[in-house]
Amino acid sequence: MIEYNKFINDIVFSNGGNINSLNLFLFIILALLFSLAIDVIYGELPGRIHPVVIYGSIINFFKNIFIKIKNRLSGLLLILSTTLVSSVIIFLFYFIGKINLILLFIIFTILLSSSFSVNMLLQTAVNVKNDLNESLDKARQSVSYLVSRNTDELTESFIVSATIESLTENITDSYVAPIFYYFIFGIIILFYQINDSLYWLLLVPMLYRLYNTLDAMVGYETDELKDIGYFPAKIDDILNYIPSRIAGLYVVLSAYILNLNGKNSFRIMMRDARNCPSPNSGYTMASTAGALDIKLVKKDTYVLGDENKEINVEDIEKAVKLSKLTIILFTFTIILLLILMKVIL
Repeated sequence: MIEYNKFINDIVFSNGGNINSLNLFLFIILALLFSLAIDVIYGELPGRIHPVVIYGSIINFFKNIFIKIKNRLSGLLLILSTTLVSSVIIFLFYFIGKINLILLFIIFTILLSSSFSVNMLLQTAVNVKNDLNESLDKARQSVSYLVSRNTDELTESFIVSATIESLTENITDSYVAPIFYYFIFGIIILFYQINDSLYWLLLVPMLYRLYNTLDAMVGYETDELKDIGYFPAKIDDILNYIPSRIAGLYVVLSAYILNLNGKNSFRIMMRDARNCPSPNSGYTMASTAGALDIKLVKKDTYVLGDENKEINVEDIEKAVKLSKLTIILFTFTIILLLILMKVIL
C-alpha cells in the first residue's frame, strides 16, 4: 500500500515531472505503447463517444454563433471557445481517473489513442486496393470518401494516385504530429515541475487533434468560411510544419530499409514537396512518389515525382508498407530518445 501510494503521489498528485522519477518515465512510455496497441488492434472508438466526433459537435455549436461575425476575429473566437470547452472536458476525465491509478491509465491511454488513427489510415488504403480488384466503380466510390476531388470518372491510375496521396499525406496528422507533441511535452514534464503533469501531457496531443479537426471543418477559402476558417487553417499549418518534414525524412529512411528508391525519395521530396498548395502535405507525398518511382497527380493542383514506371494497384500495397515502417521507426525513435534522456540525465 505504501509503494502504491508513493507511485500515485509521484506521477499524479506531486508538483510535477522530476527527471529522477522512474514512475513518470514509465508511465509516458507505457501509455504510448498501450494507446498505439488499442488503435492498431481495435481501431476507432464508437462514434458516439469518439473525442473527434465530440469535437465536431463543439465546433459546430460555436461556429454557428461566431460565423455571424464577418471578419477573421470569428476564427480566433472559435479557437478560444473550443479550446476552453475541450480542455475542461478532458480535465474532468483526468480528475475522475485520479481516483485510482489503473483507472487513470485506462482513461489516459484510451483518450491518447483517439488523438491518432493508424488503423484507419492504413485500412482505408487497403480497402480501396481490394475494391479496385473487384470493380472500378466500387473503387471510385471508396476513394470519394478519402479525397475532395470528383471521383466519378477517375481511371484506375488516378484512383491509385489519389489513394496513395491520401494515405501518405495523413501520416503526419494521423500519427507523427500528435506523438511528436506528446514526446516534446513528455520531455518537458521530466525536466520541470508542473502541477497535474499528466493532464497537460494528455491535453497537448488532444488539442492538436482539436485544431486539426477545426481545420478540416472550417479551414476553407469559400465565401462562407474564408473568415472564420483563416486562423484555424494557419494554426494547423504551424503545428504541422516540423512534424511533416520529420515524417518526410522517415519515409526516405523507410524507403532505404525496404529496398525501394531511397535516393530518389529524398531527391523528389526536396524538389517537389512545395508543389502542393499546403506548406506541409507535400513532404510525405513527394518522398513516397520518389520511393516508388511513380508520379502522383491531382489535376490542376500538383504533380509529384517522375513517371519512371507506370503507376498500378500494387503501388498501394507498397505505399502501405512504407507508411507502416515510417510509423514504426518514428515510434521507436521517440521511445529511444526518452530512454536516452532518462539514462543520461
